[in-house]
Order: sequence, then C-alpha cells, then structure tokens
Amino acid sequence: MDCNLEKIPKHVAIIMDGNGRWARRKGLPRLEGHRNGAGAVKEAIQSALELGIEILSLYTFSTENWQRSKGEIDNLMRLLKQYLSSHLPELKKNGIRLAISGDKMALPSALQVQIDEVISQTKDNSRLILNLALNYGGRQDILQAARKIAHKVKDNALKIDEIDEKIFSGHLYTGELPDPDLLIRTAGEERVSNFFLWQISYCELYFTSKLWPDFKKQDLIDAVLEYQKRERKFGA
Repeated sequence: MDCNLEKIPKHVAIIMDGNGRWARRKGLPRLEGHRNGAGAVKEAIQSALELGIEILSLYTFSTENWQRSKGEIDNLMRLLKQYLSSHLPELKKNGIRLAISGDKMALPSALQVQIDEVISQTKDNSRLILNLALNYGGRQDILQAARKIAHKVKDNALKIDEIDEKIFSGHLYTGELPDPDLLIRTAGEERVSNFFLWQISYCELYFTSKLWPDFKKQDLIDAVLEYQKRERKFGA
C-alpha cells in the first residue's frame, strides 16, 4: 500500500529505543548497538527525504542518559561527533539543515564545536530539518522556558497578560519548529519518557516492537500509513 503523498506528516519525532537490547541479543558490546543505530538514523533520514517529511526530530540523548556508565557516555559522544563530521558533506548535498533541541552547553566542548560547525554550514538548507534532541528533557524544557519568560517579565520586556501558548511555545528549545504530527517509539515500550511533553499534546502516537537498529524505510512507511488512517480532531 502506498502513502498518500498529500497527507504526509510535516514533523515526525522518533524515540530511538533498543540499541542495547539489539546488541545483547546478538552477543555484542553495547557500542555495536549504538553503531548500528547510527545506520538506522541514516536510513530514517533518507526515507524522510523520499517521503517528503519536512522535519525529523530524533531523541538522541536525554537528560536521564547521564546516569549511564561513563564509558558508554564517552562512546556515545565520540560516535555522535564522528557521525556529524563524516556526514556533513551528505547533509549539505541533500539540503538538510541541522537543528538542536536541548542544553548543548553540558556536552563535551569538542562536540559543541562540531555541532556549531554543522549548524553553520547547513543553515541555508531547506529540504529537511534534522532536529537532534541532545541533553534534552521535556520537564527541563518547560522549566527553562518558564525561567526565560520570568526574566523578561522581571525586566519589563514582557507583560504577564501577554503570555499565551504561542509565547510559551516560542521559548521552548523547539521554538522555531511546529509541533510534531507523529511520534514513533521503537522497541515495544509505550511511554514518552520525558520527550517533548508540551509539544506532543495533540500528536499521533505510534509504537512498534522493532528495535531501533532494525528500523527500516518500510517501518517508517508503516507508521505514516497508520497516521493517515487517523482523524485528527484536536479536541473538537
């Protein structure tokens, strides 16, 4: 069954779960799960381009992930830096703009430099926005937005009566982006794990048992096909 190209979700967000389980089932180190997960990221990006999805948000590293072992965190950060460095020419060639949601100041300095470089070199691209949620937590996002607004009120740059949903949304890490239309979570878990709590209030949710390294183009198509069956009423 083919997708209705007139009803493609504009913004798709993915909770990429299952790298560790994938590696464990194959008797491999966790790092191999993350490496193969990076391959699934590449396929998801290419599939999003082919389907005409405009924004792809990937839950890459959460605020809770700092609780993992130092060795695993270091490996993840190195893998991400290598991925951004090696794929920059491909991002530029395919018209992909990198965006980041989260507090990147807590990330290793070398990774911050690489992120800034990729953002700078892809800022004029318009075919797809690749939004990586890095050091991101939904509750923390809401708190930091509230603090920004509170400072503006204190400095008389904003009046309390002017604060509405649009103003609040604009102070979130995703302030420049529309809310997701479709949220996909892999690996059989059916929870949102502190991801985009404000942004997904009317988002369609799709859960699959596929582990993230096994997530292919057809899996994304299946999620979009399910999305297209649903009637979005937004509370009406």
